[in-house]
Amino acid sequence: MKNSLLPLFLFSACSLMSCSEKKTADEKAPEQATLPAAEVLDDGVVISKQHQEDTLKGSLKAYAKGKVGDSEFKITYYSPAVRGRIVWGGLVPFDKVWVTGAHMATTIESNTDFMLGNKTIAAGKYGFFTIPGKDKWTVIINRNWQQHLTDEYDSKEDITRMEITPSQLPENQERLQYEVVAKSESECIITLTWERVQLQIPITINNPNFE
Repeated sequence: MKNSLLPLFLFSACSLMSCSEKKTADEKAPEQATLPAAEVLDDGVVISKQHQEDTLKGSLKAYAKGKVGDSEFKITYYSPAVRGRIVWGGLVPFDKVWVTGAHMATTIESNTDFMLGNKTIAAGKYGFFTIPGKDKWTVIINRNWQQHLTDEYDSKEDITRMEITPSQLPENQERLQYEVVAKSESECIITLTWERVQLQIPITINNPNFE
């Protein structure tokens, strides 16, 4: 009799363990579902367009990377979230220099020379700032890329400025997102999207192979 009860006992114990494991996995699922859709790197993420709730607090360190011909671009920034706040004219004031991210200065890097408007910018790493306006934004490339927010920003260090008209989007982008979109082997667009605003910044590559 004892021997016949042993298999039944083992089966019941395994069933209980299986249910317990399933319950633990189910309990973790809601937490995973709140993470922003992103490619996770060693020390940051590549933010992508979000189609699910983002309940993470704080600003994530993020990157945007792209290759255009022989040129490689990298945008490094901290990505804040809307979280129900008024962004433009509220969290981000109009007509003031903005780090265009959070925490440390947003940076742009290129391994080749490139052009913003009519200005040629040598290969290297730079601070990327903007001045948001109600109708137009000013894009700024600054020599001082290693600074906290705009604490040390000095317009004398500006390499170039360019005015761009933003576009309004039908859907909300919860977290600030940059993208490098190649248009050809000598042109790309750097897009900045947050809340319902998108800025498209045209870049031309100074590459002798395409002259």
